[in-house]
Amino acid sequence: MADVYEQGRGQRTRRLRIFAWAGAGALMLLPLVAMRFTDEVKWDGADFAFFGALLLGVGCTYELLARKSGSATYRAAVGVALAGAFLLVWANAAVGIIGSEDNDANLMFGGVLAVGIIGAIIARFQPAGMARDLCAMALAQVVVALIALIGGAGAGEPIRPNDLLLPTGFFATLWLASALLFRRAAREQKPTNAAA
Repeated sequence: MADVYEQGRGQRTRRLRIFAWAGAGALMLLPLVAMRFTDEVKWDGADFAFFGALLLGVGCTYELLARKSGSATYRAAVGVALAGAFLLVWANAAVGIIGSEDNDANLMFGGVLAVGIIGAIIARFQPAGMARDLCAMALAQVVVALIALIGGAGAGEPIRPNDLLLPTGFFATLWLASALLFRRAAREQKPTNAAA
């Protein structure tokens, strides 16, 4: 009976993976379709290459990390964290969070991602450590925003607090949501290890 359950779960997982990669391919086509209907979207080969590399990087990272645990909660936590990282890089590259995309102050957000990467390596991708790491990323996100506001980053461009606080709140919420999911995955893992 357990074999039948595992086989059914494996088929669902395979279907989800196919659906996710097909979705990434569809995302690659969106700008191409948009360019046919509006002059607002003007992508060249470099834009498509960057977007494709970003999608491929996030997809492959998810594939590797999702295999570390059979827990759906762990996989969801990884998915939320990677979606946040994808959106942070994309928002910075496309329009910038602090002023325009050309503002060097936006490079500070690379520090948020560095906190996540280094913390994940130190935690060895274990859920309890990842929960702490994602909380540190949320804190780093807020610190970058405070540095930008207090230091007058983007002084050449008018920067209103709402222009920075809304994205900061959005990304900090994503990091904290992922942290909560990792925390739940750690709790789910403990009874299994205790019984072994």
